[in-house]
Amino acid sequence: MPRNLDVGLLRTLIAVADCGSMSTAASRLHMTQGAISQRIKRLETSTGLVLMERDQLGARLTPAGERLLASARQMVDLNDAILATLTPALSGRVRLGVPHDLIGTHLPPMLHQFAQHHPDIDVALMAGSSHELRRAWESHKVDLALVEEPAGADVGPGELLSLEQPVWVGAAGGRAWSRRPLPVCLVSDTCVFRQPVDAALRQAGIAARTVIDYASMEATTATVQADLAVSAWLASTVPATLDILGHDSGLPPLPPYAITLLAGDAPATQAMAACLRQMYARRTNQLQ
Repeated sequence: MPRNLDVGLLRTLIAVADCGSMSTAASRLHMTQGAISQRIKRLETSTGLVLMERDQLGARLTPAGERLLASARQMVDLNDAILATLTPALSGRVRLGVPHDLIGTHLPPMLHQFAQHHPDIDVALMAGSSHELRRAWESHKVDLALVEEPAGADVGPGELLSLEQPVWVGAAGGRAWSRRPLPVCLVSDTCVFRQPVDAALRQAGIAARTVIDYASMEATTATVQADLAVSAWLASTVPATLDILGHDSGLPPLPPYAITLLAGDAPATQAMAACLRQMYARRTNQLQ
């Protein structure tokens, strides 16, 4: 008799591989860590292979697990595509809150894919700082939100999608990084990077000053491009027109950040949440 693979177990394998740990995968899938471990063991039993190694550093795939992973992604995607053709089309409106720096960088591919799969759902975007977006989600002004927060911070509910590294950025070939006090321009007064930037500069003994009183993503970019200031952005959002400033700039390293998803339970909202999870899972897999 032919053996059949359980798509749900494959989905668990993909989540653990993308997250790099069973605890993080458990949070993403809304399961306990014990349940995740049991599902991986069931998949290993059904395939007769050891798929994952576990140690104090987390969970990683064995060579057999790596071979299965690519096919598992294809199978899960095909499963979801088939079900989508059998499910009545979703409609309605989804209000998505996104930090300023992600709207023009991370989001366009996801929004294009979402529009193709769900043409009857209207999408409204709200840009803001992560602090503003979390409050907007808590007060039901948006249906789901992406927020940036220090990795490991216990700031409230949310599902980890990606770990990202903030970096210092400056004009291509610029010298603003060498001036003292250091001219700094962040997107807003409530920018989630402001506190770690201030703390890192204080610890390094570097005096700083704010360049403009009312910033925006466009104003910040223009100010940095003009070599009037430096800024702090996620490395994955830095455009080719700006330089990532390395250790030779003398600027202190910044702590890693998490991109977290806040989402309601409405069907249209969950459809977009699934699209966001897939997008960040693919980005994580491509960077590994």
